[in-house]
Amino acid sequence: MRSRAAWFALVLMMSLGVAACGYQFTVEGPGPSIGVGRGVEGPTVRIAVHTLRNNTFEPNLEFKYTRYLRQALQSAGSAKIVEDDLSADFILDGAIVSVVLPSVAFSQSQTQESRVSVNVAVSVKHRKTGKTRWAQTTTNSAEFFVGASASSSGAASGLQFNRVLQDRALEQAGQGVAEDLADQFLSARDQGKFDVETKTLLPASASEADGSSSGRANGFQPAVPNDLVP
Repeated sequence: MRSRAAWFALVLMMSLGVAACGYQFTVEGPGPSIGVGRGVEGPTVRIAVHTLRNNTFEPNLEFKYTRYLRQALQSAGSAKIVEDDLSADFILDGAIVSVVLPSVAFSQSQTQESRVSVNVAVSVKHRKTGKTRWAQTTTNSAEFFVGASASSSGAASGLQFNRVLQDRALEQAGQGVAEDLADQFLSARDQGKFDVETKTLLPASASEADGSSSGRANGFQPAVPNDLVP
């Protein structure tokens, strides 16, 4: 009993000591997000994001993926999305290159688990020069379980449910693609790939005045017509 009481006393002293030192073991606030905290390292890039081309047979996928990409770029703090090209410094174009659905697990009668794999390619050009500053291709995937086959009972409702699961997997894969592209876009920005070139041009009158004064300083005189020479 004495040893147990001494052990409790030791634990209590250690707890009081930790509290006195100011240590607090709590978990608060949101979890980590891609790009958050790095966005302040460089200037925000003004960019117009065009709707991605859809080279697949999946309908309306281009609108969803374009929306995911815009949201990811803004969340990363690396880009300011503008609606018209004239307000942008850079233009982003791209395409959904492919959508593949390989089987992951299957039985003799049906596929039990499938995977959606999407491939997206984008490029960013400077609006005024048309020069490509950055290009990237990325792939992401998501898995889903297949609940019914065409030969099973309730096939119609089962196949509809499978399609819902497939669409959700496509959305999940698209969000992963968008986050990956936004993170790589942020790294490219930090490397200076989107620095806007600025050149200061002197007015023509200032250049001429400067040139004439420098000519006199070097001993050159303007030509005088012969009839005015005394």
